[in-house]
Amino acid sequence: MQIELITVGKLKEAWLREAYAEYEKRLSRYCRLNLTELNESRLPDAPSAAEISAALQTEGKAILSCCRGKIIAMCIEGKERSSEEFAELLHETAVAGDSTVSFVIGSSFGLSDEVKKRADLRFSMSKMTFTHQIARVLLMEQLYRAFQIQTGGKYHK
Repeated sequence: MQIELITVGKLKEAWLREAYAEYEKRLSRYCRLNLTELNESRLPDAPSAAEISAALQTEGKAILSCCRGKIIAMCIEGKERSSEEFAELLHETAVAGDSTVSFVIGSSFGLSDEVKKRADLRFSMSKMTFTHQIARVLLMEQLYRAFQIQTGGKYHK
């Protein structure tokens, strides 16, 4: 399986980069992973709704130009799933012949409506709010957990 991880912004903190790298290494046994980091739109300290909307539109066009295969938008409006359900989703996707899955994580203001509409699935990690940087590491951990569940590994208890 090919996993495309398309994110807006970069991991700024060393500890987040280290956590990401650890899961990237672990996932290499199960899938091919490609990370695309897009530039976050520059906005003033207190942006207006119109400025935010314009930034999301710009970011959305860049995101959609990178998406391949099944598109899964990580957004608050998405459906929450357990780790087991997430593992089953990945398994069903592979069995259906979708060998490429694009996971999309937007900027601190989220994703454009265009991206959400084009997505095959909207997925929410939690009702809690996380930074988009932490969401990236959480997604990597859940991807690794999903492959461990599928293969009967000991990581998931």
